[in-house]
Amino acid sequence: MSRTMRVPVRSKRLEIRATPEQKRLFERAAQIRGTSVTDFVVSKLQEAALEIVQETESIRLREEDRKVFFNALINLPAPNGYAKAAVARYKKQTRA
Repeated sequence: MSRTMRVPVRSKRLEIRATPEQKRLFERAAQIRGTSVTDFVVSKLQEAALEIVQETESIRLREEDRKVFFNALINLPAPNGYAKAAVARYKKQTRA
């Protein structure tokens, strides 16, 4: 069974300005990877962007989790029947 690689269709253009040294470095890295400079640069930019987005979202979610946790501590619900029965069992067992 042969596997075909799907090549992403590029429909947008992104232009960058780089120093001659940066361009030579990008070209060397792309050559080492066996890819075009465009594919190399797009791949590395995408990796960096994903890392930044994931890090930012992780921090934001941690902040939301913290708020939910502290809100639950501050606004404790009244114990239900199951909780009251568990406390009674515990007190009974510890007195014996």
